[in-house]
Amino acid sequence: MQTDSAALYGQDAYLQEAQARVTAHLPDGGLVLDRSLFYPTGGGQPGDTGRLAWAAGTCRVDNTVKGTAGGAVMICAADDPLPPIGAQVSQQLDWRRRYGHMRVHTALHLLLVAVPFEVSGGAITASKGRLDFNMPEAPADKQALQDQLQELINRDLEVTESWISEAELDAKPQLVKTMSVSPPRGAGSIRLVQIGSGAGQVDLQPCGGTHVKRSSEIGQIRIGKMEKKGKQNRRIYLHLVD
Repeated sequence: MQTDSAALYGQDAYLQEAQARVTAHLPDGGLVLDRSLFYPTGGGQPGDTGRLAWAAGTCRVDNTVKGTAGGAVMICAADDPLPPIGAQVSQQLDWRRRYGHMRVHTALHLLLVAVPFEVSGGAITASKGRLDFNMPEAPADKQALQDQLQELINRDLEVTESWISEAELDAKPQLVKTMSVSPPRGAGSIRLVQIGSGAGQVDLQPCGGTHVKRSSEIGQIRIGKMEKKGKQNRRIYLHLVD
């Protein structure tokens, strides 16, 4: 089972530039390519930004969202020209921003290891992220939590992926740790992200986002505010130090 061949971000999250062909202009101003380097908003991770270049011009990509068929739709700057349908374009990713998303997203997976409760919500930016946990009280010792998470990061754990069928996932509901985001269905297979391997495995869960290859790439982190957001909701913020 493999990632959709049109979703380049799913095949190689480190790819920063790629060629594609324009296949459609949408009524709302969106642009569709035959294969996308840009990750569309989903699972708490923002859509990618960057630039498209073609023989007659360039345009800025201000956001990327999911279209009605599930594919990526680029939202270009309103005052920029659009490449014509059929044009060959060069996709140029805002790599610094994407890489920040990859580091934060992977760090949040490890926060789930350190705080083993169901998650009811979350958000990611290029420098910080947060998770909302279904738990009665926040961790009592913020420094201890930060040290535990940093120790996991410093293990330099490998981050890999595998695929299972939707039926296999239904038989293993414990893999789904997020109450607010369901794994994407309809393609017949579900992508699993694994951190660590063998006896050193620390996490395995469905996820369609982008991640770093090794936990050490996350670098230094800081646990920020821990807030009460409801009777059973505790929000924990995580920041990249650099």
